[in-house]
Amino acid sequence: MREVRVFELEHGEPATSWRVARPSIFKVISGNVWLTVEGEHEDHWLAAGESIELARGSVAWISAGEEGARFALAGGSDRKLPKQPFGWPIPGWLTRRAGAF
Repeated sequence: MREVRVFELEHGEPATSWRVARPSIFKVISGNVWLTVEGEHEDHWLAAGESIELARGSVAWISAGEEGARFALAGGSDRKLPKQPFGWPIPGWLTRRAGAF
């Protein structure tokens, strides 16, 4: 089960910043959102229905477009995939059999 939180921002409200405590998915429900992640070279303009994954420990700045915005923030997967001997991740759908590798 995942926790999903819904937020609303009005146009003209100051940009809000969040430090992401765990991997999360940010999805715009209505309106447009300007989002920038500290350390990334480009900003993101997201419209209704668009989403972006936010890594744990990142800092995201969020602001609403002219008509305001409604968006959801849901916890993403914190699961780490096991590694093959040479460092390539094993796909989640591939199960490891005893004695393999």
